[in-house]
Amino acid sequence: MDRVRELLQMALELPGPSGGSAAGPGAAGPQVRTFRVGEDEAAWVRQNARAFADHPEQGRMTVEDLRAREREEWFDASLFWLVHSDDGTEVLASMWVKVVPGEDSGEIYVLGVDPGAQGRGLGSALTVLALDEMSRRGLRRATLYVEGDNLAARRTYENKGFRRVATDAQYR
Repeated sequence: MDRVRELLQMALELPGPSGGSAAGPGAAGPQVRTFRVGEDEAAWVRQNARAFADHPEQGRMTVEDLRAREREEWFDASLFWLVHSDDGTEVLASMWVKVVPGEDSGEIYVLGVDPGAQGRGLGSALTVLALDEMSRRGLRRATLYVEGDNLAARRTYENKGFRRVATDAQYR
């Protein structure tokens, strides 16, 4: 059998609450705001499809899939950020953090950057924003899953201190 896919689980121990939060991408460039339920679904699904065009599951999410997640106990729009283009017409990047009530860890659930906006540091800035917010909320650990062959994403996470804790492999 040949290994055809590798999914890495990564984790990072968070510092204690800092009382503040990172601003995200700079004031002169694209602006960050939290997701607005009932307003942002279609724009996010379009951006997510572009960011994950080659991903076997993530790139195929629909508005209905997103609305189903909005009904989950763990959904919190204040942990779902969108980066809009300077003119506000397009979503360039997004960060979605999942925190299950009662748990002391948060998962970077989805970080997506539109291919046309890659290389601008948006993924890194959103990662810092998410880690700062998780620390501010008193969470002790951040986790995530990333495709083993996604070197740019792995580099972003490793530069922030994430380390591999498990590997799932798919064979054919």
